[in-house]
Amino acid sequence: MILRVDDTDVERNTEASLQSIFDGLQWLGLGWDEEYRQSERLALHRQMADAIFARDLAYRDFTPPGAAETQRSGEHGTWLFPPGMRELSRAESDRRAAAGEPFALRFRVQRDSERQIRFADGVFGEQSKSTADIEDFALLRSDGMPTYHLASCADDADLRISHIIRGQDHITNTFKHVLIFEAAGVAPPCFAHLPLLVAPDGAKLSKRKHGPVVSVTTYRDAGFLPHAFRNFLCLLGWSPKDDRERMTLDELIQAFTLDGINRSNAVVNFSEADPFDPKAVWLNAETIRSMPAEALAAALTPLVGAAGLETSAEKMALIAPLLQERIRLLSEVFTVGDFFFAKQLPPYDTAELIPQKGDAAMAVRALQMSAAALAACEFRHDPLEQALRAAAVELGIKAGQMFQPVRVAVCGRKNAPPLFGTLEALGREVCLERIGQALEKLKTI
Repeated sequence: MILRVDDTDVERNTEASLQSIFDGLQWLGLGWDEEYRQSERLALHRQMADAIFARDLAYRDFTPPGAAETQRSGEHGTWLFPPGMRELSRAESDRRAAAGEPFALRFRVQRDSERQIRFADGVFGEQSKSTADIEDFALLRSDGMPTYHLASCADDADLRISHIIRGQDHITNTFKHVLIFEAAGVAPPCFAHLPLLVAPDGAKLSKRKHGPVVSVTTYRDAGFLPHAFRNFLCLLGWSPKDDRERMTLDELIQAFTLDGINRSNAVVNFSEADPFDPKAVWLNAETIRSMPAEALAAALTPLVGAAGLETSAEKMALIAPLLQERIRLLSEVFTVGDFFFAKQLPPYDTAELIPQKGDAAMAVRALQMSAAALAACEFRHDPLEQALRAAAVELGIKAGQMFQPVRVAVCGRKNAPPLFGTLEALGREVCLERIGQALEKLKTI
């Protein structure tokens, strides 16, 4: 895999945006074997431009940028850039160039007869456009930098690219690229254009309009798993013949064909209230549920550490299975399992310590008995369960009436992961301390 950075448009390039591309690809597991920037290959691009100019298939345009309006010409109102330059004699063009006058180099699109430029698109089928509808487009800018059209074609030819697969909005560019390849004496590659990714309102996704939604690193930082998000991306505008949804990278590679690409644009669903596509979240949740608990623990550990919270591999190995069915994104570990890492529980409603069909006195007895049981028993799942069930029998209350005040005391809420695994993960010292704090809260009732 070769990573080619199209950076000949200097004004639009920043190191921050380039690093974001690298970070996103690396996070997705899409490594590459070599990389380069188009701006490092200017000699190759100018070599192709010179060859096209030598065949009189391009001409110099000495018009200063913004100094003159373009004119419409011909039956189809094609834009020509600008008046007079196309007809400039070669001798006059050479004289002005030799005098140091800056110029852009434009492709001389055939005008003497109407011709159809054709190519077979791998997704949208046969495409054609009249040369009367293609403007004299630039190959080199007046500062000598190649345009996207020239640089891409020169690099594609040099690298012997067999297939160009890109967005549908590039179809109009492809007609120009076919002309460039022909003018350079190079057989054009095969082309396939993909449907665009659009917002719920049908607008094309763009960084300027939709901000973080279009950045891969946004999903990384929100707690998506790279293989789950990669799976989601592949299903935008494409589907396998057997309608599978959850697929590994190897399965995606084996199943992919251009035939499976839809012609209609793919909608990425998001809103201000919910910035992530529900299908992406669902795929991530399903992936979390199906992954080995030790793999989930390994994914959560650096996230928790980066948040400045104390944990250990041993503790995360106990916590991960408890959260596996309850989180959709890795970042939800901080909302669903925040009590595992908190030094002090946030304030909670004391009334939640009171069991169903019980009172404050029952809650006090349950917590006192549970504290005694937890102080004496082995701190593993099964011994913890046996000790608390035995304590409930001794008190003459139902097991649920024993478990509820303990759960609220150690977690700060009723809805929490399974109790005995939670107790084991928290450890004896934390559990006893929090039960003691709960008993103090009950004194205020």
